[in-house]
Amino acid sequence: MKEQDIVKALHDKFDAMNQNTDTYLEGLLHAKPLTYWDYINVDGLLSLQTQRTVVKDEMVFILYHQVNELLFKMILWEIDQIGEQEQITAAFFTGRLQRITRYFDMLTSSFDIMGDGMEREQYMQFRTTLTPASGFQSAQYRLIEFGSTDWKNLIDIRYKNTLSENISEEEALDFMYWQAAGKDYKTGEKSYLLTQFEKKYKKVFINAMKDYEKTNLWQKFVELPSEIRETPSLVEAMRYYDYTVNVTWVMGHYNAALKYLEGPEGSSEATGGSDWKKYMLPKYQKRIFFPELWSAEEIENWGS
Repeated sequence: MKEQDIVKALHDKFDAMNQNTDTYLEGLLHAKPLTYWDYINVDGLLSLQTQRTVVKDEMVFILYHQVNELLFKMILWEIDQIGEQEQITAAFFTGRLQRITRYFDMLTSSFDIMGDGMEREQYMQFRTTLTPASGFQSAQYRLIEFGSTDWKNLIDIRYKNTLSENISEEEALDFMYWQAAGKDYKTGEKSYLLTQFEKKYKKVFINAMKDYEKTNLWQKFVELPSEIRETPSLVEAMRYYDYTVNVTWVMGHYNAALKYLEGPEGSSEATGGSDWKKYMLPKYQKRIFFPELWSAEEIENWGS
């Protein structure tokens, strides 16, 4: 654009906001040039790692999980873009799903950092200081699930066919599949891990369940016109995302945990005290975001 065109466009922009363009232009005279470290906030980002022990590999553990949370944020950003879009094309939906899946592919491959990037001896030294914290307490991952599917698909498989259809979001939270990692179903007692998790995030989750009721990935998919909904590339992208999140990524996580929690001295309990195998393994819960896109045989053999 020519200089006069840029100035006119700026006047049009600020006039529409009922703002004085000259004031903004004058402000530019005093503004500092932007640097990479200021834009990315490198110093702030690199100050967020605080070890609880002197064990060197604890830093690997902290950084790895912080990277995970940043990727979760990127995934939620894409899910919300789909949810906010009113006129969705097959190309847009497929493209955004592929973005999300690439993030999960990255997360899956990154488990080598955990599996091969820490000494087990060092991990066993610092892990007790993590108690009762657990990756179970990643609220962003729960939001990804709510943003992906109807929350009824996240109900513990033992209760899916017994709960009232009119159950509220707050009541349903007590039957989410991940409750299995923090509740003794013989006594009904919640662990400290789960109690603290809900104390911090319960309202956030209830609001998310309501907010995503009409805008989760499945709902955005089924509201599409049939000619778009039946596009083979879109259907395949939906299936690939579902399997990647609920089988491939989960199994990568499970295998990394197995290396550290199953040692010569026997099986170790997860830091949060969870029954981590039954909580994590897909074959137990068969959590599936889009069950309508899978055959009965595929569902039966889910995660096997």
